[in-house]
Amino acid sequence: MNLTRDRLNLIGWAGAVALALVLTVGLTLRVNATKSRVKLAERQIVELKREKLFLETEFETRANQRQLAELNAVDFGYRAPTAGQYVEGERQLAALGKPREATAPAPIRMARADAAGDGLTDRAALIPAMVSPLTGHFAAEAQAATPPGRKPVSASTLRDRLSRVEPHARTVRE
Repeated sequence: MNLTRDRLNLIGWAGAVALALVLTVGLTLRVNATKSRVKLAERQIVELKREKLFLETEFETRANQRQLAELNAVDFGYRAPTAGQYVEGERQLAALGKPREATAPAPIRMARADAAGDGLTDRAALIPAMVSPLTGHFAAEAQAATPPGRKPVSASTLRDRLSRVEPHARTVRE
């Protein structure tokens, strides 16, 4: 009888452990399912926030377009081009032209250097004197007023001056 009681006790404990194990596995599965739903809900929240931001931007853009359209219509009188405003080809475009009137201003022409004069002196005569925006003096005057011992600035003297390092007198603070 003692043996049967020990076996029943062992079977009872084994059953209790098995029941606890089954409940733990079931609870774990339920927790994981809840976590999955929470992550899905968080992803949906992020997606909805992005969509809301997109819609807000779209709304503001369309509101600005409507406001610009009202400004164009009321203040400036702008309208969208119609089909009649487009030309079909070069001939129709040429037909729109008319000769210049006598009171019309002279056409704008591009400046170019003389092809025969390749020297710097010929080109210098064609270019107007440059004025420094800081001092308001002509650049030629600034070059003429160089300190004694220093050559006027040109491409060759600038290259020579920048290619070497001159010692600089420094004041030492102690």
